[in-house]
Order: sequence, then C-alpha cells, then structure tokens
Amino acid sequence: MISESSIGQNAAKAIHAVWTFPSIVFSSFVLAWAAESAQFLVSQALALAILAWLQTLPEFAVEAVIAWERNVPLITANFTGSLRLLVGVGWPLIYITAAVSARRRQRINAQSAGGSVGSTGQVAAAEREAEGERERETSEQVREGFFRQIRLDQEHAIEVMGLVPPLIYFWVIYLKGTLNMIDSVVLVTMYVTYLLILRNVPPQEPEKLHELSKIPRSILSMRKVRRNVLIALLFIGGGTALFFIARPFLHSMLGVAVSLGVSQFVFVQWVAPFLSEFPEKVSAFYWARSVKRAPMGLMNMVSSNINQWTLLAGMIPIVFSISSGGYSTVVFDEHQKMEILLTMAQSILGFLLLANMKFRAYEALGLFGLWFIQFVSPELREEITIVYFGWALLECLLAFSGRKKLVAFSEFLSLWRQHSLGRGLLHRQTPGQS
Repeated sequence: MISESSIGQNAAKAIHAVWTFPSIVFSSFVLAWAAESAQFLVSQALALAILAWLQTLPEFAVEAVIAWERNVPLITANFTGSLRLLVGVGWPLIYITAAVSARRRQRINAQSAGGSVGSTGQVAAAEREAEGERERETSEQVREGFFRQIRLDQEHAIEVMGLVPPLIYFWVIYLKGTLNMIDSVVLVTMYVTYLLILRNVPPQEPEKLHELSKIPRSILSMRKVRRNVLIALLFIGGGTALFFIARPFLHSMLGVAVSLGVSQFVFVQWVAPFLSEFPEKVSAFYWARSVKRAPMGLMNMVSSNINQWTLLAGMIPIVFSISSGGYSTVVFDEHQKMEILLTMAQSILGFLLLANMKFRAYEALGLFGLWFIQFVSPELREEITIVYFGWALLECLLAFSGRKKLVAFSEFLSLWRQHSLGRGLLHRQTPGQS
C-alpha cells in the first residue's frame, strides 16, 4: 500500500501532527458531547452506534484504500489489527482509566470530608446532587483502595448481544476462506437489523440528567428546537471535521512512525488502526473518567466492534470488486485465515467476559496481556489463539456450573419483551397494539 517514495514524502509531513492531532482530539470531544446529549432523545445505544460510525470513518478510509489496491495481506492485517486493538487495548484501558479516576476521586472525597466546606455556596443544586451521586457510586465500586469492576446497565445487553450474529457468521467466512459480495449483503443486513432494534429502545430518563458533564447538560437545558438543531450540528460538524482531518492526520502520524523506524506491515496492522481509531478512544476515555459513565465508554468501544465486524468487513468485497472492474472474491491464504481465527477467538472471549454484564480487573489485564504477547511475539499467534479459546471454554463451564451467570441473554430477552424490540423487523404494530 505504501511505496518507499511515498514513505519518504510522508516522513516530511510529520510536522503536520502539530495541528492534526489537536484537531482530531477536539472533533472527538464535539462528537462525544453530541452523543452524550442525544442519549436523552434516542436510546444511548443508538446514539453510540451513530457515534461509532462517525468515529470509524478514518478506519473505513484506510481499509478502503487497501481494498482498492487489492492487497489481500494488508486487507487482513488492517482489519484484524483494528479489531484486536479494540478488545485487547481499548477495553482494558477503559477499565484502567475508570479505576485510576475512581481511586483519585475517593482520595479527594476523603480529603474533602476532613477539610472545610467551600465558602461560596454558589454550586447549583443539580451539580451538588451529581457530586453526591458520584461519591456514592465511587464508594460502592472502590473497596480497600481497589476498583472492582465496571457494571453495565440493562440496556447494554443489546450491544453485548450485538456481537453474536457477526461472530457466528464469521465462522462461515473462515471455513470457506473467502469474502464476497454475498457476505457483504449478510453482514450489512445484520448491522441494519441491529440499528432497527436500537431504534425501539427508549432514551435515558430525565432524572439522569444530573449525571452528565457540564456541556451536554447545558445543551439539554435549551428549548427543544434549538437543542435538537445544536445536537445535529455537533454530529455533522464533528463528523465532517473528522472526515477531512483523517487523511492529513494519518499521513502526519505515518511520518512520525517512519522517522521512528516502524515497518510498513507493523504500521498497517497496528499503528494505522490505532490512529484511525483514535477519535473513539478520546470519547471513550473521556466518559471512563467517571465511574457512572464508564459503561458508556466501554459500550462506545463495543459499538465500534460491531461496526467493524459488519460494515467494515462488508465494505471490503464491494470496494475490491469495483476496483477489479467486476464481481470479485477476496481469497484468504492459511496465514490470513489464522489471523482471522485469532481475531475471532479474542472477540468471542470478549463477548463471554461481558455477558455477565460486568468487566473485572483480571479480565481487563488478561485481555491486555494476551494482546501484548502477540504484539511482541507475532509468531505465537496459534498458541495465543488456543489460550483465547481455552479461556472462553472455561467461561462457558463456569456458566454451566452456575458459578458465573451470562445474564446478557436474559436481560436482552427482557428488553425485547419490554420494549417490543422486534417491532419493525417483520411487521409494524399500530399505536394501540401491545
């Protein structure tokens, strides 16, 4: 994908990181504020799905360029690398950010309890209530200085279960060793169905407004028309900025990588996905700073996982065929199939770890540790795959023995009945129909 001459040219563009990096960060915050506000107009999961799609535009652009050049080894490297980064680095860092923030807040609360109360008395009632709620939540989650887990809300079962259909279908893709237009139709249909389900989930309750940060809370306090227009403008503005900044950002970071001696394959499999996924990491870590909003940060990552297993993978044969001038099939060799199997094993394990609606410390550290081993020793991919499947099997045995409950299944069914999530998939109900 990247020739020697282009590497030299890109190296000269490293200086552009001075403006592209802060621009990407600011755009990510704008989108985060839009999604945080939108969850009170539509479901949080749907807001995060929209956010994830906008945030992964850079990753789609990178993968589209590789698919256009019909470079199958790099297609697989970039696609699998981006997914493994999300689960192996993104999820654990969400936990670590939440844990560090919770520990810091606990220390601040302890110091405040022993100190004097502020003299201004100007804090708004909503902010005082929010602070008290955060203190109670932090105290519950932190025991003896240790942050135990990120607890997911009931509605997050939809995102967790959203991982299942594409992971099941990817067994078909792995076994036949090809990716074609029929697969594209199936994968895109899965994503559209997922969005239709999310559409029927109600938005957040107004009582939760106090949990928001200052900017989204200010947006939602506006009159309806102004509020809705502003949220739409934030989504459009942030997404447009990401679209136009993505290319110079990637090139500037490529220049930095080249100057540090990073190889093309390492860049395509790890550096490019990390950079193209950077916007979603910014918003996710922004939410993870609060124990109460850490689940939203984690679900931001999970939404991106679903996005990439469906839309991103489905896009590849389409671009590949257009570039070829006719119907074409992406054919994987044994090495590329092994990369796909490794990625599937990691995501299957990730699903099982979240299926009990909790994300614990040892799970986060385990996912990161296994990713780090494959990063420094890529020749161990088969052994790491076995470890992933072994751990997944252990989680299943714990569930069957009753020592661990995969409550995401029952929570999803409960939401399905409660909100008629299937409405609009096979038929439409009239307003008075139950």
